[in-house]
Amino acid sequence: MKTMLRALFRPILQPFEKGSEPYAYKPLNRKLLIVMGVLFSGLALAVFFVARGGEGLGFLLPVIVFGVVGTVCFVVGGLGNERAVSKIWGNK
Repeated sequence: MKTMLRALFRPILQPFEKGSEPYAYKPLNRKLLIVMGVLFSGLALAVFFVARGGEGLGFLLPVIVFGVVGTVCFVVGGLGNERAVSKIWGNK
């Protein structure tokens, strides 16, 4: 199942997993990345439900941005290898 999901999300994972430079991986970083995914996704849902009754569609920009960031955090935190997690945090 994991290999199928990794193949599905390859366009997101590939930029973070490529490279040969050394990296410093900490297991806590993966957990924090998943927590950040929960927070950003929750923020996207909160903005959507609070602002949807207003006029116009201007509220969709933050919903899309927070939703994309939350999705990337979930995908890299759940499916990415150690290099991808380290690279998203900028640890070298």
